[in-house]
Amino acid sequence: MRRNRQEILSTLLGIVLIGCLIQAAGWLRGDSLVFPGVPEILRAFFHLLAEARTWRLIATTLAHLLQALALSSLIGIPLGMAEGAAGFLYRLLRPLMIFLRSVPMIVMVIIIMVMTKYEHVPLAAATLLLIPLISEAVCEGMRRIEPELLDVYRLNSSFNLYVLLRVYLPLTAGYLKQAYISAVGMGIRIVVSTEYLVQSKDSLGKAIYSSSYFNEYQDIYAYALIMILLVLLVGSLPVLLSGKRE
Repeated sequence: MRRNRQEILSTLLGIVLIGCLIQAAGWLRGDSLVFPGVPEILRAFFHLLAEARTWRLIATTLAHLLQALALSSLIGIPLGMAEGAAGFLYRLLRPLMIFLRSVPMIVMVIIIMVMTKYEHVPLAAATLLLIPLISEAVCEGMRRIEPELLDVYRLNSSFNLYVLLRVYLPLTAGYLKQAYISAVGMGIRIVVSTEYLVQSKDSLGKAIYSSSYFNEYQDIYAYALIMILLVLLVGSLPVLLSGKRE
């Protein structure tokens, strides 16, 4: 409990620090339009939260994020386990994983925009860019398992679904949990950026575009604060779920 309170306090202080930096930038630049004051941003933040439209925007973006996490998990977890079990497959797919992890997001988005409909771009881009993060975490967890632990089940059973769920996945859970925490932050940035580029209907990305078009910078910072809270909320789920199991 004490640790949770310290984490919450540190997070709140971090948000206050962001506000101070924005305020300092406004003073240095002398531009209150691009860098509005913290009270103005907070008023915009609470005003947006009071609107039903904002919650529709959050629901759309959150749906894109959760769908991308689910799809990347369905692909990345089995792929990572296969890479961890077969060194040849790991070496074969490593260049592809490096490419997906290092390719500039705008390049990937442009390729996807050409290949699919615009409404599918946020989900497709986020999924493709998150697969390496999840698969590499699972692969590393597999490679770090002590051989002695695997020898125990081999004495009594061959590899099967039960062994997969009761032996391999629990032993890689720590790596996977950290991967999900990173994937949430990265995923929401990818989703919102792609929503901005393709003008996804009723999304945070489209709302940020509209705010920038009309020079409503206080709303842009307010949406950024909403995104931070979404990342903290969704990112805490793996920690809470693993804590309940323990």
